[in-house]
Amino acid sequence: MFEEDLAGVWDLVYENGRGKDYPGEARWVAETIRRLAPSADSVLDVGCGTGGHLATLAKEFRHAEGVDLSPAMAAIAAAKAPGAAVHVGDMCELDLGRRFDAVVSLYTVVGYLPSAAALRTAVRRMAGHLNPGGVLLVEPWWFAERFLDGYVAADVVEAPGRTIARMSHTARRADRARMQIDYLVAEDDGIRFFAEEHDFGLWSRTEYEQAFDAAGCDVEYVDDVLYCGVFVARPRANPARNREDAAGRAPLRP
Repeated sequence: MFEEDLAGVWDLVYENGRGKDYPGEARWVAETIRRLAPSADSVLDVGCGTGGHLATLAKEFRHAEGVDLSPAMAAIAAAKAPGAAVHVGDMCELDLGRRFDAVVSLYTVVGYLPSAAALRTAVRRMAGHLNPGGVLLVEPWWFAERFLDGYVAADVVEAPGRTIARMSHTARRADRARMQIDYLVAEDDGIRFFAEEHDFGLWSRTEYEQAFDAAGCDVEYVDDVLYCGVFVARPRANPARNREDAAGRAPLRP
């Protein structure tokens, strides 16, 4: 999942075909960060994918970094945002050795986590990379109470020398949602097919809020922005991160 085949068509499908406005979303994110932390000048994009948001965030802030689990996606992000360091890594094991004024995780990346416990771990790791007074923005996937079982989508995208057809079906499996996606890619040398199977956690809004609370953050959910809304969180005094540092983790550099 998220390797060369998908990484190679991601931008065409989501920007050209589905109309995703990465620059506009990133500017909204930057404005939200600065409204809460006016002096913010560093940001970490967790699950940066092909760098759609990171490319703009790197222009908005003096220092920007990204991290993604997929080497293929991370490589594209590094080329798209050459001023930003891009790391390959798991958000549940995030430990970059420095803190940021803002940490963001956008386009429902946290939905791929395998359990609510993993969600709590990832949120704690992200909060642990914040400077005092920092801002954490996390875009969830669909809440369990909002999920549409059996949802079908289809897109056809045309670009010079390439046509891409994408079809998907999403179905509920207990507390998970299984999305089957089939791609046909027609290019100068022929037509190729590949399939992706994506597995999302169906957690309630309350479960997300509990993850932020466990990480020592106050949180507000902002609906009707980005794709699935966004959680905007600020660390409370003496957050969980401090307890971890006191227990022996190497201190992060500012």
